Amino acid sequence: MERIELEELKAHLMASNAAYQGLASQHSEFAHKLDELEALPHLTDQEQLEEVRLKKLKLSLKDQMEAIVSQSRSQQVA
Repeated sequence: MERIELEELKAHLMASNAAYQGLASQHSEFAHKLDELEALPHLTDQEQLEEVRLKKLKLSLKDQMEAIVSQSRSQQVA
């Protein structure tokens, strides 16, 4: 699938798929929190743990979003 088609599919899912919308919203929220942590000049031990936790959660959300994209793509082909 071409990049443009993939972006169009993701935009369609954002507009029509509540599960995808929720995952994307959480992903964006975690990205924002990570940006805030990464802007700090020095992270405490607790902040470092939080950074790792947020990165893992964000990756998990991205995996779930990609699964929805893949499922949607396979339904389009069928």
